[in-house]
Amino acid sequence: MAERVAPEPVLTGPVPPGLMPLGPVLPGWVDHYGHMNLAYYLVAFDMATDLLWPGLGLGDGFRARGLGTFAAESWVGYRRELREGMPLAARSEVLAHDAKRLLLRHRLFHAGEGWESAVCELLFLCVDLGQRRVVEWPAETRAAFTAAPAGPAAERLTLRRRD
Repeated sequence: MAERVAPEPVLTGPVPPGLMPLGPVLPGWVDHYGHMNLAYYLVAFDMATDLLWPGLGLGDGFRARGLGTFAAESWVGYRRELREGMPLAARSEVLAHDAKRLLLRHRLFHAGEGWESAVCELLFLCVDLGQRRVVEWPAETRAAFTAAPAGPAAERLTLRRRD
C-alpha cells in the first residue's frame, strides 16, 4: 500500500443535505481486493471528527487552553464496500457524554448515491495536555455537546468505564 496521508476535505459533487463531504477514495487507500482497505475507513472517520470538532468547541480555542481529545475506544461496522474514486461524505452524531467522556457516531456514505458504507462509534476523553491526564470538559463544551445533533443509542460502545 502506498500513500497514507489524508486529503483535505473537498466537495466531490452534489452531497445529500446534512452530510459533510470528505473527498474521494484515493488510489493508495485501495487494497489488493479492489476496495478501500479497513485502515482508511478510520482515516475517513478521523477526517469527519476533524470537521465536527470546531462546532463542538473542540478546535483551536480548546487546544489553546491546553486541552485535547484522546480516543479511548473505537468500533467500526462495515455495511457496503467502497472502491477507488467513489466520493465520500459523513454524518456525525453525539450519542452521550459525561464529565470526562464523549461518545460519537460517524456514518460514512457514498456522497453521490447516498448509501451507507460504514458506521463508527468513538469514545473520546478530555485530556489536560500539560499533565497528560484525563480532566473534566469545560462547561461551555458540555453545553455544545448537549446542543449537537443526537442519535439513537450506541450499537457497541458505552460511557461506562471498563475495568
